[in-house]
Amino acid sequence: MSVQESRREKLEALSQRGIQPYAYRYDVTHRSSRVREDVEALESSGDVVRVAGRLMTKRGHGKASFASLKDADGLLQIYLREDVLGPEVYADAIALDLGDWVGVEGQVFRTKTGETTVRANRVELLSKSLRSLPEKWHGLTDIETRYRQRYADLVVNDDVRAVFRSRAAIVGALREFLDGRGYVEVETPVLQPLYGGAAARPFITHHNALDMNLYLRIAVELYLKRLIVGGLDRVYEVAKTFRNEGVDRSHNPEFTMLELYQAYADYEDMMTLTQELILHAVRKVHGSLRIPFDGGEIDFTPPWRRVVFRDAAARALGVEKLPAQESELREAARQAGIAVDPAFSYGRILDEVVSAKVQPDLVAPTFLVDHPRDISPLAKAKRGDPTVVERFEVVVAGMELANAFSEQNDPAEQRRAFEAQLELRKRGDDEAQLLDADYLRALELGLPPTGGVGLGVDRLVMLLTDSRSIRDVILFPHMRPEEGQDASA
Repeated sequence: MSVQESRREKLEALSQRGIQPYAYRYDVTHRSSRVREDVEALESSGDVVRVAGRLMTKRGHGKASFASLKDADGLLQIYLREDVLGPEVYADAIALDLGDWVGVEGQVFRTKTGETTVRANRVELLSKSLRSLPEKWHGLTDIETRYRQRYADLVVNDDVRAVFRSRAAIVGALREFLDGRGYVEVETPVLQPLYGGAAARPFITHHNALDMNLYLRIAVELYLKRLIVGGLDRVYEVAKTFRNEGVDRSHNPEFTMLELYQAYADYEDMMTLTQELILHAVRKVHGSLRIPFDGGEIDFTPPWRRVVFRDAAARALGVEKLPAQESELREAARQAGIAVDPAFSYGRILDEVVSAKVQPDLVAPTFLVDHPRDISPLAKAKRGDPTVVERFEVVVAGMELANAFSEQNDPAEQRRAFEAQLELRKRGDDEAQLLDADYLRALELGLPPTGGVGLGVDRLVMLLTDSRSIRDVILFPHMRPEEGQDASA
């Protein structure tokens, strides 16, 4: 008989005896952490506590047994005696399966070894588990299973619980910082009639009532800047964002971005703000600016290094000066072992060079500044050097963590940049941006000088929790269908 068959038989037997195996509620008075914290007072007062959790261990025999329950805060030992519970209740209690949700009422004491324990005078089954938990000594270790069955992963791997508690604290710290500086948190459309704000392919859906295609947003930039036009001079959004791309260590098709925009600011202001924002989150989680990551240490102590984009690309290609012609640059990239799509523009080739040859070696927080114009259509030209734009990326541990501009607020220049992007699409670059006529109309109403930042929340969580993959910090990452499973079922 399989485990599931055995447990279903127990379920049926309980039902036949009139025992409800799936309770409606249970009045919990104490979580395990509070019982441990208040153990002296509870032991001396003799107060009765009501705790609940998943049954994780059982041991003992005869007329007395120990068990452990696991709630959101951890494990708590339970002591069961036949002479206290009565023979029938005691028999039902020791027949419970590991994984069952159980409520226990009783008084608190400490064993001879000092372990905080609840002496049960009532035991109630709250929910019958029909599947066995992963083997307790080894836990759930298969990475694919852990991602697919995050519910089981969270039950047996306490470090995974800790990661997602830290994630909540990190997002809270980001909000705390921005709220304290007068930013307004807003919400913008997830379904958009025209996608934009980033170089990416979208997911497409169809609105039946309006009979029109819509796109899951690839960024929230253009909507947030519309709000700056409208007079909300500091705005941000913690936004679920979607890009129809592959999956690797730092990319997931559904991810979380923090985007913020501030009127009357430029990219220098945004560098200062971004550094302070990240440092605030680092301190909140670690209490220090030196954190462990991937077997080493990352020091966030400012000031952070600045690297000029073109200079970095030239060093990566082993030349003193970058080739002036696109064909020459393409050949130099090829000789450096970088495969470049024929549709890529000059700036896109440079971006591939930097991504492949420079970014992986930037471990300490680094500002990569002054990017090519043709890959930055939403940024203003750099003062004193119109061949590049006022843009920076923050790179840490080889990952792009943030991207920021002095935002383009000249509608004529923005139109020309959009039109240049359309030409790149004609060349075959399907990630080039589209022309957004309504956004241009908003610019014509007047966008004040504005600085903006997009920060990858998932990647920041990876860094601050010493996680190697973006899937480790997303509760339910996207996976291929299991073998023999119909993805549409």
